[in-house]
Amino acid sequence: MNVQPGLEVLLDEPAPILGRRIGLVTHHSAVTCDLQHSVRLLHAGRGWQLTALFGPEHGIWGEAQDMAHVEHSDDPLTGLPVYSLYGRSEADLVPRRDVLKNLDALVIDLQDIGSRYYTFIYTMAICMREAAPLGLKVIVLDRPNPIDGYHLEGNIREEKYSSFVGMFPLPTRHGMTAGELARYFNEVFHLECDLTVVPMRGWKRGMWWGDTGLPWVIPSPNMPTVYTATVYPGMCLIEGTNLSEGRGTTHPFEFFGAPWLNPFKLAERLNALELPGVRFRPHYFLPQFQKHAGKVCGGVELHVTNRGVFEPYRTGLWCVKVARDLDPEQFDWRRETYEFVSDRLAIDLLAGSSRYREIVESGGDVNEWVSEWETSLREFAQMREDFLLYRATD
Repeated sequence: MNVQPGLEVLLDEPAPILGRRIGLVTHHSAVTCDLQHSVRLLHAGRGWQLTALFGPEHGIWGEAQDMAHVEHSDDPLTGLPVYSLYGRSEADLVPRRDVLKNLDALVIDLQDIGSRYYTFIYTMAICMREAAPLGLKVIVLDRPNPIDGYHLEGNIREEKYSSFVGMFPLPTRHGMTAGELARYFNEVFHLECDLTVVPMRGWKRGMWWGDTGLPWVIPSPNMPTVYTATVYPGMCLIEGTNLSEGRGTTHPFEFFGAPWLNPFKLAERLNALELPGVRFRPHYFLPQFQKHAGKVCGGVELHVTNRGVFEPYRTGLWCVKVARDLDPEQFDWRRETYEFVSDRLAIDLLAGSSRYREIVESGGDVNEWVSEWETSLREFAQMREDFLLYRATD
């Protein structure tokens, strides 16, 4: 039997929304196992009224590129107003209170991908925070973590580097579902929201997306496959550099490189590290947009050979360092505003610390930093235990 996402469970047992005027925070990936969308299904209304829609980064129908501002609009399917939660400034991340005041409940149905950087979980948290003082009920419809709910990896984000790619001190790969994170955020960070999480049926912690029987609908324009999500916890770090992360190609985050890099030397250096579960193939690619658009880049393609032992974050850390070591004169960190932040470098926001950048710049050993995560990851694993909804043997 397919895993049933929280949307299907709610439609089977709609008591939390019966008799209520509801708003829906969602995007194009919020579908049932037979690809019916949450907007259409909840607008059909069997004893409740859907009155407003809210769209996260990329827009409610997923057409906007990363960090592209999205305007308020009218929904072409239902005619309902769509309030953007990713506008021109940081203030636009917050839902309007005058709209929330006209609701009885706010339903959130967003497909996350299991990485600290992915912004949908923070849109969820901001909505919870804003709903709390209004006494507005928040109902989170849970969905699978596509890269499993078991593996944890990475350093815990430091407070100084809080941003929209890391609002809370999570490890880079957190191994939780959106519903579990909602419970965790609400309790540990005192959001004080009237929260209900509608769990999935049939999901187990060790499941990868392919085990769920659910169709993959890309949650953002540069997340075309589950394979992309697998490498993303490490390869998103490329965004913090002047290297191309493969945007503008058919394999974003699976390719990376730059016009000045020799792909054969890059692949040789990376393969010599013998990182677990991955091999690097020399590759030339031509981005059609974003970094180095229209220029041939020398780089590599990541081939994950064993996802069970693959360490995506550690791999990404080494990818940046090796590329920088090959040509430190042309390598640079991304210095323009990133996710509304201009007073700290993007790489520090993504790494959740300046420590990584300092290691790269000083010629230090990434593995020494990796070895320091063990205690903090063990503490996080213990802390999250009370908020988990699914067990390995469920």
